[in-house]
Amino acid sequence: MELTKEQKLFQSIVQQAWEDDVFKQELIANPLKAIKELTGEELNLPEGKTLVVRDQTDADVVYINIPAKVELDDVELNEEQLDIVTGGGEGEDPIIIDPPTNPFAGL
Repeated sequence: MELTKEQKLFQSIVQQAWEDDVFKQELIANPLKAIKELTGEELNLPEGKTLVVRDQTDADVVYINIPAKVELDDVELNEEQLDIVTGGGEGEDPIIIDPPTNPFAGL
């Protein structure tokens, strides 16, 4: 499976932060500026969104990220998805909302 453009971008940002402490500190302090300086491209966030970068490189600390709650009342299904949900369709991909991975696995 080939990485998407966004995955490649994220990978290059993380790699640079691992290798360059000055970049990592700039990324934490001003992520949009640091990303633009690294890639030459401006990261466009949706209106009203903020990018937060936290240094989670301390191996002695377990971090928990609480993602935004999925509001299922706001989800609109297309015709194929509606058929699948009601049992009338034979779609290949079921609609699955995965819970976050267990950060304590293997401890």
